[in-house]
Amino acid sequence: MTKLSLNINKIATLRNSRGGNNPDLVKVALDAERFGAEGITVHPRPDERHIRYQDVFDLKKVIQTEFNIEGNPKEQKFVELVLANKPAQVTLVPDTEGQLTSNHGWDTVKHQSYLKNIIAEFKSAGIRVSIFVDPNEEMIEAAQTTGTDRIELYTEAYASGYHEDKALAIKPYIAAAKMADQLGLGINAGHDLDLHNLKYFSQNIPGLLEVSIGHALICDSLYFGLENTIQMYLRQLK
Repeated sequence: MTKLSLNINKIATLRNSRGGNNPDLVKVALDAERFGAEGITVHPRPDERHIRYQDVFDLKKVIQTEFNIEGNPKEQKFVELVLANKPAQVTLVPDTEGQLTSNHGWDTVKHQSYLKNIIAEFKSAGIRVSIFVDPNEEMIEAAQTTGTDRIELYTEAYASGYHEDKALAIKPYIAAAKMADQLGLGINAGHDLDLHNLKYFSQNIPGLLEVSIGHALICDSLYFGLENTIQMYLRQLK
């Protein structure tokens, strides 16, 4: 069954907007696990505008499910943070400085040598590695030779096209997933997945191991409550 990892960046954004510690990020993470989330994801950025580096250390002490740290490994501070905390998984994302949100996957051909080196560094520390990629078969094939354990399919294009033609929108993702599976890569997915499009995606992507969802789930929880919302998302993955 596909696991649900809750991205708690937006909780940190809300906390930071007023200073102090309300909402309490660690408590939210622990409650989310208690409510059924099967992983916790954070994506610290250099400006610490949501997740702070100290948050990662605090969360690492208490997370009982899988802890996934996303970020750009070209930031040495990020690499040091991951190696110091040794999460279950690190997801490498090619963000640029000041980027609002992730909006593209790695060019695994162009950055092949770099990815091989950084992935080897994380794996030598016993950390599972996933890399963020677009649903492009050439990029998937090159991803396999980097040594990564998994890929995370960037699903914004699917989400954008879902309401117009969901079969067409998901087609490249099915092809990408099939290739990844044939190459022995684990498959994760994330970005703009929500209660409307998640079920169709999870039912049609072979070998989908994990989805990371934050913005939509936190927004839905304003109406439905966090516990109920997590359960609603879990039902979409059955």
